[in-house]
Order: sequence, then structure tokens, then C-alpha cells
Amino acid sequence: MATIAIEPDAPRPSTSRLRTLAAHVAFSGRTAAEAVGHNKLRAGLTSLGILFGVASVIAMLAIGNGAEQEILEQMRLLGANNIVVTPIVEQKEGKVDKDDSKKDTKKFTPGLTYLDAQSIAREVPDVGATSGEVVLNSVITREGHHRSGKLVGVDSPYFRMMNLHTAEGGEFVPQHFSAAEPVAIIGQGVRSRFFTTEDPIGHQLKVGNEWVTVIGVLEDRKVSQETAQQLGIRDVNMDVYIPLPTMLVRFRNRAEVTQQDVEAASRAFNVTSSDSTESEDQLAEKKNYNQLDQITVQVDKSSAVTSVADVMRRMLTRRHNDVVDFEISVPELLLKQQQRTKTIFNIVLGAIASISLVVGGIGIMNIMLASILERIKEIGVRRAVGATQRDVLAQFLTEAVMISLAGGIAGIIVGMILASAIDHLAKIHTIVSLASVVVAFGVSVAVGLVFGIMPASRAAKQDPIVCLRYE
Repeated sequence: MATIAIEPDAPRPSTSRLRTLAAHVAFSGRTAAEAVGHNKLRAGLTSLGILFGVASVIAMLAIGNGAEQEILEQMRLLGANNIVVTPIVEQKEGKVDKDDSKKDTKKFTPGLTYLDAQSIAREVPDVGATSGEVVLNSVITREGHHRSGKLVGVDSPYFRMMNLHTAEGGEFVPQHFSAAEPVAIIGQGVRSRFFTTEDPIGHQLKVGNEWVTVIGVLEDRKVSQETAQQLGIRDVNMDVYIPLPTMLVRFRNRAEVTQQDVEAASRAFNVTSSDSTESEDQLAEKKNYNQLDQITVQVDKSSAVTSVADVMRRMLTRRHNDVVDFEISVPELLLKQQQRTKTIFNIVLGAIASISLVVGGIGIMNIMLASILERIKEIGVRRAVGATQRDVLAQFLTEAVMISLAGGIAGIIVGMILASAIDHLAKIHTIVSLASVVVAFGVSVAVGLVFGIMPASRAAKQDPIVCLRYE
């Protein structure tokens, strides 16, 4: 009976195929590298289109990522799902009456009041929290040091609604509001200027003519002046926050007319405008009859923001006797609209930048087709010594991918430099993400494959006899 001997060390068919494929790939890569090396200038000029296209795409994606982060940061500063009500000068709407003798009777309006904020919290559905806000320009004094600053009266939910957190001490408690106690939470700027060597918690600070006790210090929040002006927010680091009842009882309540107000109005009546040395803020403060400077409303659900804003508008219109002396804005919707505009702008710029990739791919195809005629005898010799159509196809396709890949890598470097230059020179925030680099790298390889397949296929289909006889 015959026996069949099996060699134990015989390689498996799959392993053998992988080794053969790896050898073919390595050989094609070396051959392509030699061919590219013989024509460095031409290969470099050909890859410029890919370089500029990839650099432009990375720069555009970096601008888009930076804009998106700015929008998210602005939403964090303004608070999620917030609606802001601010007082404005009365506006008259409607058709112009030709008869000048007919004049509408001016209706009384109490302005924006604390009762409005309480009514919104009590009557409007889907409202999670509300906070009134009164802002006074004042002078902060301690141990002979003076500095102008803003005194801000707020309700207890204000810090949670505006994403403000205390770094030291604590926040206001219900007793501070019920008793209108003279307590304050200060920003980091106030702390660094008036409490340089000691803990501010428990110490007093003079604001205007009143003394307040510091019970907390807010975390440092860095906001650029441009962002603050764009969003209409203050620098919280230089603010002194007190309970809103404390503001209305101890400092300023515009809904009440005091003897001091009468005397100030009398002096203002006797002094002409040209003789007045008061600042614009002081003049605006005298003319401001609104008890509150702002009402911030937080809605429970994002989907209900628009409907809540509409209900608030109708309710405040009735409370103010149909006088339009308030403005309702939804920061989230405005920021989302701004984000959509920036996204469309970036898509358009990205599409324009992608044209460079197409042009670069066409350049690669053109150069590869021209190189077939230059190297037609090389193709014939390779085919004559045993190279298959696949070998020739792999060589020319590898050359195209190598040129495109070199342009892509250089484009990634140039794109990162360009994004950094835009950030520093144009003051446009940019972020180069790993995803954009990976996408750019993949696009450069794909361009080489797509635009190199046709020239490589044409080179592989050349007749070896015709190639050897070609002059």
C-alpha cells in the first residue's frame, strides 16, 4: 500500500499569495519611485494642484470648526433655551395720518417691572425659571481704592441660567432675598483689585453709598471685547452681584419717585444741555423709567422656545396697555441662524477649493498620458521580459498615487500653516481637527486612483511588439 508523504513546512496557499502580492506591491513601488525620481520637477509641478486643493480644504474645514466652537461658546455664555426681554423706546406703528390735527392719545405704560418677571414665571407654560436684572453704574471703594464698576441685581436662578459658578464661597440663599440683605458675589476682576492679600469672603465692600458683605467669588470667565460687544453681554469679572430685592430696596428702584429724584429733575430742568457735564450713561439712567433692565427666561424644552416667546409677547403687550416698549429676543435661534449662514459660506468656499483638486487630478492624468509615449519602449521591454498587464497597470497607477500623495502631504502641512496664519492675522478662530487631516489624506489618495486608472490602463494594454518597434 503506497503512502503519501506530506511536508510539514509547506506554506499554505493563502500565505503564499500574500507574500507574492506584497512582493509585487514592493516592486511596483520601487519602480514608480525611480520613475518619479527621474522627473522630479515635472512630478512636483503636477502635484501643485493637489497641494493647493488639500491646503484650501483643510483651511476651510479649520475655519468651519472654529466657527462652530465659537457658536457653542456663545450659546454657553448666553445660556441654553433662554429668552431675553429688554426695554426699548416706544415705537409707533401703522399708516401715516394725513390730518396732523388728529393725534393719538399717549397711553401709560409702567415699563418693564419686577411684576412682569413674576407673571411670566407664574402664568406662562414651559417656563423653567426667570430672573429680573437691574444694572447700575457705580463706584466700588475699599481701603482708599476706587474703581468704577457695575452693580447688578439678580434673582437666585440667574447664575444657573447663565452658567456662572462660584470659585469661592457660596451663592445667594432665600433669606438674602426675603430680607433684602446687603450681600454680594463679586467677579475675579473685583477680587484681584480690592482683595490682593486676603480672602474676600466675609469682608465688606462699599458700592456707591452702601456697604455690602462679600459671600462669594465667581469663576474667571475670559470673554474677548469683540465677543462681548457682539453678544451684548458684560464682563462678569468686574461686576458686583446683589439680590434683586436688595437692589430695589437699598440702591435704586425706578418704579418709585423719591425726594432725591425730584431734586435731581429740578436741577436738570434749570441747567441747559450745553452746560451739562454728565455722561451719556448718566443721562440715559435719568431717562430710564423701567424698573428692570432685563428679564431672562429659561424654557424647559428647546422645541417650546418659539411658542413661549410668542405667549410672552402677547402677555406683556396687554400688561403694558398695547404700548410696544419692550423687545423679545431668542439668542439660541439667532446663533443657530448665524451658524447656518457660516455653514453655507464654508460649503461654498469648500466647493471652490475642491475645484483645485479636480484640476490637480486632471493634471496628473495629462502627465501620465504624456509619459506613456515617452516610456513606450520601457513598457515594451517590460512586457517582453515577462511583465503582465497587471504589473504595468500597478506601476503606472502607483506613480499617479505617489504624485498625488506627495501633493496631499505637502497640502496638509501648508493647510495647517495657512489655518494658523488666518487665526493670527485675520483674527478668525480656526481649529485643525484630526478628522480633516484624515479626510484630506484620503482625498489625495482617491484623486491619484481615480485620475490615474485610465492612463495606467492604457499603458497596460499597449502591444509589446508595437512598443519595441516604436520610434
